Amino acid sequence: MIRPELVKLITAATATTVSDPVNIENAEKITLIFTRENHSAGSTAFSVEVSLDGVTYVAFSKMISNVTNTNAQTKTRVASVSLASNTSSVVAMDLENDIYRWMRVTATETTDGTHTAKALIQRHA
Repeated sequence: MIRPELVKLITAATATTVSDPVNIENAEKITLIFTRENHSAGSTAFSVEVSLDGVTYVAFSKMISNVTNTNAQTKTRVASVSLASNTSSVVAMDLENDIYRWMRVTATETTDGTHTAKALIQRHA
């Protein structure tokens, strides 16, 4: 049985923060949850960067947003998720045609708030 691994990327940060790199080699599925708490003003923008070698990182613009679509629409892919209240948002990484060795998350703060990011990673057996 394959057991996904829960990884805490950013925990209760109160300023703009970049997570430590996480190895995602052999990842089949990755779901991320971004949370903003202690909101009074401003927002938090969460983004993901990926790397082949752990040195050069590029923006990952294929996070599948958890938005409501009709049956005729395709999946909505985004480069970042912005939260402007005490809330959470979930996205999945579209890995259908890609493979990466490393991933990191950035939480960019505007004004205030507490920022948390977690990933659930399922690897090939």
